[in-house]
Order: sequence, then structure tokens, then C-alpha cells
Amino acid sequence: MPRVLCVGHVNWDVSLRLDHLPEPDGESAVRDTTQGGGGSAANVAVGLAGLDCAATLAGSVGDDEHGLLARRDLDRAGVDLAGLRTVAGETTTKYLLVDDAGEVSVLGAAGVNEALGPDDIDPALVAAADRVHLTAHRPDTLRRVAEVATEAGVPVSVDPGRRLADRDFSDVLALADTLFVNAVEARALDGPEVPVVVTKRGTEGATVTAPDDSYDHAGFDLPSVDSTGAGDAFAAGFLAARLRGDGAADALAVANACGALAAETEGPKTALSWEAVEAVLAGERA
Repeated sequence: MPRVLCVGHVNWDVSLRLDHLPEPDGESAVRDTTQGGGGSAANVAVGLAGLDCAATLAGSVGDDEHGLLARRDLDRAGVDLAGLRTVAGETTTKYLLVDDAGEVSVLGAAGVNEALGPDDIDPALVAAADRVHLTAHRPDTLRRVAEVATEAGVPVSVDPGRRLADRDFSDVLALADTLFVNAVEARALDGPEVPVVVTKRGTEGATVTAPDDSYDHAGFDLPSVDSTGAGDAFAAGFLAARLRGDGAADALAVANACGALAAETEGPKTALSWEAVEAVLAGERA
């Protein structure tokens, strides 16, 4: 079973289902409210665990009730929490505004999701992995993980998310072999070239550009009720497929299937499985 170390944010998510996303000086009706653990690193780790990978998570939560609940959710999903620190303070809360079309806007409240510093990284956890996957976090922490992984011969993938334009990840990208971005983030790229770039285009599919070729996949036409976490499920699918030996084109199809499964499910985390993925690929869910 391949082992992946996921490093980055672990949050507590409050999802507000709205009739529409509010305009400036406007008002929307809240149809439903749900809560649960989230954060890109946590979401990818849960997805990988469902796809027969041994997923280890490195990040930080607070010593409050939300931190305890987030840890319990992750443990029940089969994620190894050896790298997850519990620190004094409040677990970071994200408020996810989701409209009837499944589109999402995010409000973030301060918390301890970046309390994991460079000195907190356990080199043994990094060296034990078959791949390290880095998501949005402090550049100095991600750089330390990437350096340790490179020294140990462990490949590194990066999904910096919305903060790509605000933070300098150039040192991290210089050590990565795979980069995940969306179309907006792709336009903000300005730094070292990464050998494999996977561009997520939501309902329009995705593209992977590799040194030898590039591949497009149009995605899958499944009902979309909540795009929260779809990009994380996409990354989990691509990495799991590559780790089982799939080529880039086949991995892209798997990734799109995982993203579509996530988008048809409410909430940031999706219980992925190869059985569900194969059903989408075979057209049984179309």
C-alpha cells in the first residue's frame, strides 16, 4: 500500500447552503447549515485513504472542541495522525457559502492551522513516504518538508491553492515534480517550471502537461450540488492513480471522476473508493 504524507491546513468547516451567493449590499436566505472537519491537506488525506493509500497528515489543530472533533473524523476515515499537532488556541474555522448551483465562496476566521513550523517537521515521517503532497501553508514549513523529501528521494507534489499569488512558493516549486492549479492560479504562475502541471477546470475537465506530452479530459456530467473539496478529491485521485502505476492520461480521468463524485456530495470531504470511481469511468453514473 503506497504511503503519502499530506502537509497543510486542517480546519473546521461551517457550510451555509444559500439560495444564491449574496451581491454587495444584498441578502441571501440560509437553507441549511452543516459542520465538519475540512482543510485541503485533511481532505486529500481522506480521499487517499479511501483509494487504498496509507495517508499520513501533518498540520495543526487547536485544543478546543472543534480540534477534537476534526481529529476524530480523520481517525475514523483511516488517516494516520502522526504528524498532526494539537496546540493551544482555536481551530481555524472556514465558513463556506454554497448556492443552489454548487458554487462556493469562503470566509476564513483566524486560528492555528499554520502553527506547524519548519522545526516541527519529523524527517522520519517524510522519509517513510512514497510521495509527499503539500497544500496551502506557510512557505517556510513547506520548503523544509520539500528539502527533507528531496534529500530522502521522495517525490513532491504541490497544490498551493488561492494563496499562490500572495505568497512566494518558488523554493518549494523548484523541488516539486507535480503542481496542481486551477485556471486562475495557472495565470498567476511566475517561478520555477515544474515538470508536470495539472490544471483543474471544474466542470470543464482538466489538463495535464508533462515533459513528453499533454492530455485533456472533458470531465464527467454528474449533478453538482457542492464544489467544496472537489479540487482536493481531484488531487487525491490523480496521486492515487499514479501511485498504482497509471499513466498521466488515465490518472487525469480518475482525478476528474473523483472531483465529480465530490461535487455531487455536500460537504468538503468525500468518501472515495475505487468501486465508485470505476463506475464513473465506465459511464454507469452518467
